[in-house]
Amino acid sequence: MIAGNGRFPLLALETAQREGHHVVVVAIENEAAPEIAAIAPSLHWINIGQLGKLIDILKRENISEVMMTGQVKHVSIFSSITPDWRLLKVLTSLKEKNTAGLIGGVQKVLRDEGIELVDSTRLLKPLLAPEGVLTRRKPDKEEETDIRYGRRIAAVLASVDIGQSVAISEKACVAAEAMEGTDAMLRRAAALTNGKPLRLVKASRGRAHLLFDVPVAGLTTIETMVETRTTALAVDAGRTLLLDKDEMLRRANEANIAVVAYSPLEPATE
Repeated sequence: MIAGNGRFPLLALETAQREGHHVVVVAIENEAAPEIAAIAPSLHWINIGQLGKLIDILKRENISEVMMTGQVKHVSIFSSITPDWRLLKVLTSLKEKNTAGLIGGVQKVLRDEGIELVDSTRLLKPLLAPEGVLTRRKPDKEEETDIRYGRRIAAVLASVDIGQSVAISEKACVAAEAMEGTDAMLRRAAALTNGKPLRLVKASRGRAHLLFDVPVAGLTTIETMVETRTTALAVDAGRTLLLDKDEMLRRANEANIAVVAYSPLEPATE
C-alpha cells in the first residue's frame, strides 16, 4: 500500500488487518499521517521523488500488487518534488504534467518491473457513495438548480484533469478547484460571495478503473462546508469515497446539509 494524506490510508489499512491481510506500507513523507506508524506491521518511508527507492522496496518485499491510498497534494508534485533518475525519466517523457499523466507514467514503470496497480477502493467498497439522497434533507429547488449546473462544469474540469470540485452559488460558478484542494477552494469561494450560500459539486474522472485519484469527501469536508456556508454536496455515485461515512452523514444531518450522489454524467472509459 502506498499511503498519501488523509484518512483513506488509515481506514484501508485497518480494514485489511481485520480481514487478516499482511500489508506492507510505503508512506509518503510530509503526506501520510504519522499515526500510520502505530498500526502498520511493515512500514517504509520515502519522499515523493524516490521512485527508484519505491521499486527497490517492493522488490525486496516480493510485492506484485500495489494499492494507492490517499492523495498527494498536486502542488507538492508541481513545486516541491526532487526526482531521482527513475522519476526524472518519467517526468521528461510526459506530454502534460497532470495527475493522470504522472501516475500513468509511474504505472508503466511499475508494470515493466512486474508490479501492478490495483483498485484503490478494494478494501473500502462499502464507503463508495450509493446513488440517491444520503441525508435526511434532500436538496431544495435552488440547490438542485445549482447542482445541475455545477455537475456539467465539474465533469468538464475532471475530464481534462484540472480538478474535481466546483463551488456554485445562485447559478454561477464561483470557484473551480485546481492544485489547492477542495477545502481551500471552498474558502476562496466564500470570500467572494459575501455570505451567500454555496453548493459543492465533486466529479470523478470518468475512468472505468479506480486505481488512483478517486474523489473523497469526509468529516473535514463537512466541517469546511459549515465554515463556508455550503449547504449541499453532490458527488458521483459509485466513484466517490465517503470516509467515515456514517459519522460524516450524521454531522451533515446535524448541520442541515444535503448530501446526494448522482449517476455519473460521463460514461466510464479506460
